[in-house]
Amino acid sequence: MRPEDFTRQIERFKARRDKLETELSDPGVYSVPARASALARERQRLDGIVAAYGKWTGALDAARENRGLLETERDPEFRTLIESDLAEQERTADEAEQELMVRLVPPDKADSRDAIVEIKPAAGGEEAALFAGDLFRMYLHYAEKRGWKCEVMEQSDSELGGLKGVMFSLSGEDIFSRMKYESGVHRVQRIPVTESGGRIHTSTVTVSVLPEASETDDIAIRPEDLEISTFRSSGPGGQNVNRTDSAVRIRHIPSGLVVASQQERSQIRNREIALRILKSRLLEIQRAEEAAKQAASKRLQVGTGDRSERIRTYNFPQNRVTDHRFGVVSVFNLPALMEGDLDLLLDPLFLAHGRLVVEDFLKNPGEES
Repeated sequence: MRPEDFTRQIERFKARRDKLETELSDPGVYSVPARASALARERQRLDGIVAAYGKWTGALDAARENRGLLETERDPEFRTLIESDLAEQERTADEAEQELMVRLVPPDKADSRDAIVEIKPAAGGEEAALFAGDLFRMYLHYAEKRGWKCEVMEQSDSELGGLKGVMFSLSGEDIFSRMKYESGVHRVQRIPVTESGGRIHTSTVTVSVLPEASETDDIAIRPEDLEISTFRSSGPGGQNVNRTDSAVRIRHIPSGLVVASQQERSQIRNREIALRILKSRLLEIQRAEEAAKQAASKRLQVGTGDRSERIRTYNFPQNRVTDHRFGVVSVFNLPALMEGDLDLLLDPLFLAHGRLVVEDFLKNPGEES
């Protein structure tokens, strides 16, 4: 892509940024904190886009000038200096172009939210349960590396140490912006520990990532819309488990959604957890309806949101993980990825997504993607 392809759009961004500057300089705008905050975030995003574009074009201009000098310079010492500068400028131009591709991806209003993650084995029996456990540990390591806090909300172990299912929350900085890429079907190809003949098996695990609902969300849950029942927990909880009906199941009558929690000993605590899950699932439905109305291009979406959508394949014999969205992204370092270095895949995934957005952006110059 060439900088001149972006000229018209960048000028529009600059004009919009100048307008935001004027609005934010008016003290009256701060009487509505939510609006002031939204305007400030938009200005910050436009500042980043314009700065990345300027850095990209500046490096390209400097590189072009140095190539011209190399055509006429004959002194070996000066040529070495020019070549060194040229290499640095080309590196800077590549980095700035990649940054621009990522920054042009429209922000999701939920990007800064915490998240609730659910992992369930699908096809593959005990091997799928074992891989569900592997994915859970991968996310725990990733959360630790990023300084996020994890709270297990529901967990059921399989006989061989895998997981029949787990649901956990993540809280910290910009969690949903990264974890939303994990929703869908994860396929694993490897030799199971239960396989004596050394044959490669294929199993699948579903991952669902929900932005966590907050008190400010317009999600009305009336007491009369809830059907709440209790039952005897089969999960952790010590002696209390077999003596009290501490587990809670909630059915939301209007939507038909059913959620349950039995992770804690306290019935009150399990009820709180179940309500958090219910609110986040209702928020997901709301977001899906909005996305269906507004989506201009299906290929630009992170995913369909359908749990049956295969998004990724982990091929252990080939030490390769491949993401099947945005033109396919592969990483050849499975051990590091499974130890929590998820950014090995997410960073190039962001870039691939950004390039698709930019292609659409350049085809529709009258609209911001």
